[in-house]
Amino acid sequence: MRRLLQTAAARAPRIAFYPGDGIGVDVTDATLRLLEHAQSQHNFALETTVFDWNSSSYADANGGRCAPDDMIEILRPFDAIFLGAVGWPAARPDHETLEPLIRMRQAYSQFACVRPARTYDGVPTPLASGAPVDMVVVRENSEGEYVHVGGRVARGTPDEVAVQTAVHTRRGVERVLRYGIEAARERRGKLTLVTKSNAQRYGMAMWEDVLADLDCSGIEVDVQHVDACCMNFVRRPESFDVVVASNLFGDILTDLSGAVTGSLGLNPSANLDPTRANPSLFEPVHGSAPDIAGKGVANPVGAFLSAATMLEWLAPSGVPPAAGGAIRRAVEESLAARESTADAGGTLGTSEVTEAVMRRI
Repeated sequence: MRRLLQTAAARAPRIAFYPGDGIGVDVTDATLRLLEHAQSQHNFALETTVFDWNSSSYADANGGRCAPDDMIEILRPFDAIFLGAVGWPAARPDHETLEPLIRMRQAYSQFACVRPARTYDGVPTPLASGAPVDMVVVRENSEGEYVHVGGRVARGTPDEVAVQTAVHTRRGVERVLRYGIEAARERRGKLTLVTKSNAQRYGMAMWEDVLADLDCSGIEVDVQHVDACCMNFVRRPESFDVVVASNLFGDILTDLSGAVTGSLGLNPSANLDPTRANPSLFEPVHGSAPDIAGKGVANPVGAFLSAATMLEWLAPSGVPPAAGGAIRRAVEESLAARESTADAGGTLGTSEVTEAVMRRI
């Protein structure tokens, strides 16, 4: 564990940085540089702590654990958590390396995973129409398909049985739908609920029933099955505004939204406890990409935009509201000038993109 950017401020917001694995380390290092520059330009202070937890060296030295058993207690006092990425298949199975992230989301009641996706000037997209896209997927983040209910018996035999049960509670469904409804009211006034109620007649049908019980006045409401929604994300993504989905469906759809808008490397994510009783977590949507880790070519933009969202979230803790917006504008200007990595249509490396964005703040 190492401590960086400490200040003498009495109550600077405390941020825990968890770089994790692969390019998570690359983009987190770039984000720390960016935030240090933003502090100097906008006259605010952060107290940041970097935790060297990962799926390789840390796990090797700690009995295969990718993070300490008391991780939740260690991180609870922080105002926010910034995660780079987790996953190193050569060292540990993915379901083990993802476990610390799932633990944080559930223990801290980060039930609203907010993942915007949009097109940018200067970034080519695979869309033939060229229509501008600006959507937000609100993914239920604390239950659903990622709760560990089930098991396996008779492993490795012809009689093996695996059961994985999705858990949808009325309370969990209602609170994420309410969040999505308010987000739609603040944006363009359209909410799309994604289900699969024609095949999953209990859990998914309940989502539709709960939505019908809520006040959706002032917004247009649409319900689509997940297979149709995937098709429409490709066919007419510009028609979406706010999309609400279960944990699994939201996870899949946000990877697709990154693909149709130009690159998954551009997409930020916020795992929010809207009550602010617990720390919220901010991360780029992309994974750890072991094949390019440490090569200096990872796209840091998703991490930068996640950091901008984090600063906006921390405004009640004294971070100037303009700081996050300044990072967003700098990113947009850099992308428009094609000062970007190869996945976004440019030719620069991670460090050069970081410098290009910093120049514009």
